[in-house]
Amino acid sequence: MKLLLDQGLPRSAAALLSDVGIDTIHVGEIGLSAAEDADILQRAREEERVVVTLDADFHTLLALNQATSPSVIRIRIQRLRAQELTELLLNAISECEEELEQGAAVTIEPSRIRIRRLPLLPDI
Repeated sequence: MKLLLDQGLPRSAAALLSDVGIDTIHVGEIGLSAAEDADILQRAREEERVVVTLDADFHTLLALNQATSPSVIRIRIQRLRAQELTELLLNAISECEEELEQGAAVTIEPSRIRIRRLPLLPDI
């Protein structure tokens, strides 16, 4: 599993995740901190990474383009510290690793994890 952490998430979480064997980079480390969401999705697709974000726009872009990759994990919990984010992601990956590998839009809320397979159908 390889992750790409979006802006707004603690950059230090990338190092914590890497320390436990998950290849993780932060957009700030690769010059994409001000990039458009579509560019971040493209980079993740090219490198076979799962995007981790606080931003709902990534799921919208996946739906509008009927994309089958990359997988995106949207976190709907604000102000997570690096250690909390790391633990949350490790739990989510263990729970839905197969779906993430095949292409999924995952939403993590305080009380549940929702998984939708790609491609997403746009809301009508």
